[in-house]
Parts: sequence; C-alpha cells; structure tokens
Amino acid sequence: MTGGRFIAVVGPSGVGKDSVMAGMLARDPALVVARRIITRPADAVGEDFDAVDAVEFERRQARGDFVLHWQAHGLRYGIPADVSAQMAEGRDILANLSRSVLAEAKTRFARLCVLSLTAAPEVLERRLRARERETDAQIEGRLARADFAIPPGIDAVQIDNSGSLDDTVTRALAALYPVRA
Repeated sequence: MTGGRFIAVVGPSGVGKDSVMAGMLARDPALVVARRIITRPADAVGEDFDAVDAVEFERRQARGDFVLHWQAHGLRYGIPADVSAQMAEGRDILANLSRSVLAEAKTRFARLCVLSLTAAPEVLERRLRARERETDAQIEGRLARADFAIPPGIDAVQIDNSGSLDDTVTRALAALYPVRA
C-alpha cells in the first residue's frame, strides 16, 4: 500500500482555509484533518484546535510531539507527529499550514500536495473583521502578509476562494482526485 499524502492548505488569514477543509471533509470522510496545537486561548472562535500555553507548547516541542511547528502573529502552531502514522496507513491528511514551513514540509513528506487558497483583498478584510478575534492593528498585520509567496521549489495548486465555498471545495477535490472529477 502506498502511504497517504500530506495536503497542506495554505493562504492568507481570512482566505477560508478551515472552511474549505471542513467542506472537503464533509464530501470525503476518508480525509483526516490534522488538529493543530496553538498557543491561543481555548475560547477563541473559528477553528477546532487544542489550546496550550507557551510553556506547554515548548514542552511538547522538546518532547518531539510535533512533525511541524512555527510561529506567526504572536502565536505558536504545531502539527501533531501522529499524522505520520496515519499517512503510513494510507490516509490523506489535510493540514492548515503556514506558507513559511512549506520547505520543511517538503523534506518531511514524500507525498506533499499544496493547495494555495487566494481571495480578493476586500474579501479577506471582510472575513477577518467578521470573525471578531483580532484587533484592527492585528487585522492590518494579517492583510500586510496576504501576498506572502510560496517558497521556490514548491508546486502548489492555486484556487481562488473569493466566491462560493461549494465551488472552491469542488475545485480543491478535483485537483486532489482528478480521476473522480
């Protein structure tokens, strides 16, 4: 059996990564979503994640609990190491990933696929404001990073998510599973 793929879903804050991943999972329950570990308060809305404080994050990192980890927007993020075992079982793993760790992901996963979501700047701003979890200054910081480039040597499928979520999910699944499309 061939191992599963690590499917990195990347893009700027507010582009809808978690919504697209949830839509993909709803249509294909064989997919597995990597539940991120984040140094964000547990009551934060938006995505399903495990909240830890900075000390606990560092303890887990030192113990080798993360296959990937990074820092962005004043928070620390980690992808649990158990995704490797799931991939060895042939499962495709969806992960909301930072573009800054794609090069490292490429070295860790032989079967890396990258879905790079984009959206018009006004769509990003509207979505960031609607989720009400950042200050105006934080939103401006996130928007300033919206055009952060995919690292050289990383092949990515670009998908615009300015329109309907249903259309985006259809295009994402067709890119991953062209035979089914």
